[in-house]
Amino acid sequence: MNLQRKNDEIIRRWCRTNSHKALLVKGARQVGKTHSIRHVLTEEKADFFEVNLIEKPVAVEILEGSTTVDELIMGFSTISKQKLTKGKTIIFIDEVQRCKEMITRIKFFVEEGSFRFVLSGSLLGVELTNLNSAPVGFMTVCDFYPLDFEEFLQITNINTMVIDDLRKSFRNRTPVMEVVNQKMLDMFTRYLVVGGMPEAVSRFADTNNVNDVLQIHNDIQKLYKLDFTQYETIDRHLILTNAYDLISAELLKQNKRYVISDLKNGLHFERVENTFLWLKNAGVALPVFNSTEPRIPLKLNEKQSLFKLYLSDVGMLTSIYGMSTKSMLLTQNSSLNAGGIFENVVAQELQAKGFSLYYYNSNRLGELDFVIEYNNRPLPIEVKSGKDYTIHSAMNQCLANRDYNMNEGFVFANCNVSQKGNITYLPIYMTMFLEKNDTEIVLDKIVF
Repeated sequence: MNLQRKNDEIIRRWCRTNSHKALLVKGARQVGKTHSIRHVLTEEKADFFEVNLIEKPVAVEILEGSTTVDELIMGFSTISKQKLTKGKTIIFIDEVQRCKEMITRIKFFVEEGSFRFVLSGSLLGVELTNLNSAPVGFMTVCDFYPLDFEEFLQITNINTMVIDDLRKSFRNRTPVMEVVNQKMLDMFTRYLVVGGMPEAVSRFADTNNVNDVLQIHNDIQKLYKLDFTQYETIDRHLILTNAYDLISAELLKQNKRYVISDLKNGLHFERVENTFLWLKNAGVALPVFNSTEPRIPLKLNEKQSLFKLYLSDVGMLTSIYGMSTKSMLLTQNSSLNAGGIFENVVAQELQAKGFSLYYYNSNRLGELDFVIEYNNRPLPIEVKSGKDYTIHSAMNQCLANRDYNMNEGFVFANCNVSQKGNITYLPIYMTMFLEKNDTEIVLDKIVF
């Protein structure tokens, strides 16, 4: 099945506007970057030249040895018979993490102006130098993640009209017709089982076979661990593997916070901080940092040594737990400890929307699963997998504290839409309607 991605529109817009900025598409392995780029360029009938730096390692030498665009094109002509036409051909460089200096070099290639460039790869945050200080004005960055729930729905018979009606219910805080709500909750359960990795979603759409999904997830995790060995020294890749494997176990605990000493007794955060940065930058894990005060700006109160850690894809998490967990989800077995699974999917949805992720914990007030900046205020979010979703003392007390400037709280659960005071109870699938509101600020002209 040819899956449509929201980010396809970003690539299409870049292609149509004839922008001379390079396009950088980044994200974890197997999230669909290459497929989307290739699909959009083909659909737009673009003349493009594609080179994969893993499949053609000699191309890395060509990139590193080229000081001008003419030298680059001459080098590419030695590995391909395709004609590269100035002013027309788009050069698509895949697995660009193999050329560590490419982000710096792209500025000079773009300035020359003869060709347009698309760069893509995994582990970009780990491998590429100067990625965080990419040359301003020379590059457009597009982040790819696993399919979010709304993208997942394309494999179902739920159409855009239904989604639009649900979005209205979210905005107006009005209940959903119960038969529709139950159908959506059932679809969301399937999303917990399948997740958003494109190959797994496509295979499930074709076969409905969960065993196929499990095998695909297992293969992807093997690739992740192969990356640990390829890109790090022996002592580093062992701790990377252990740190990654521990995520699923930590999420089964009552307190989901990642405990460093669970890796090794007596181990301190300072010793392994780079390990967690590696997992984050590789896109395989989602950190949710502690905010010591749930007030804006949350970044000001960030404490990076205290964090929860989730997997980048909820389907891969349930695959780690095994087929019995997937079966219990599908049969709605109440004995399943699904708290960590529900929190993982919310973290995944929020990150895909561009939110910075935080949680709040206080010995006096309790813990908020998530706190985000929403409509210029801190928004407390609780995630409930059971039937006791109306119990949330930490949220009650935080909302009552005027210093925090919170005017509402959201509880996501297996429920319908309802309100009680300034708390809104929302079905878990409505996380797809949380949108980051980057309010445009227009200043009066300053006259000197």
